[in-house]
Amino acid sequence: MADFPGKVSTQTSSQEPQRSFAISSSVDMGFIKSIPGILLIAEIVVGLLVWTLIASTPHYLIPALGWVLFVSITLWLLSIALLVILLLSLHQRLPSVPWPLVLLVFYSVAALLYLTAFLANAATVPGGYYQGHLGASAFFGIVETLLYTASSYFAYLGWRGEGQNAAGSTVPV
Repeated sequence: MADFPGKVSTQTSSQEPQRSFAISSSVDMGFIKSIPGILLIAEIVVGLLVWTLIASTPHYLIPALGWVLFVSITLWLLSIALLVILLLSLHQRLPSVPWPLVLLVFYSVAALLYLTAFLANAATVPGGYYQGHLGASAFFGIVETLLYTASSYFAYLGWRGEGQNAAGSTVPV
């Protein structure tokens, strides 16, 4: 056992080059300036207003406001995630995902959910101290519904392929 350290070779036969894994993403400023980009940013801002106005009230006393909070916070977080994906062009790294269809389904479901949340919110606005908060959140809820509906329309146009030139819609033979 005393000879053990002397018999061990510590040389390596080859060295592998170090690899670096960096995610290089560029910000798509054209998306921010487009109508869908402006709508998405507006949806995030108005969605923030909806859930903060409700969260500043004793919402736990009215069960329907729990649904409104769930819808508004969930769609707000998903919209932020979608903004990051589209802004950093991460959707181009996943070409197997049908992004136009994903956007159409997301915006359509979001518009429908916000419509139900608006109706629940508007139907439960009581009189009293928090009437202004809940009334404002109901107003912003219908604005958010209209924003998601407009985004659904533009997503539908993107899914149908409208807005492209003839070269973009032809199939090579």
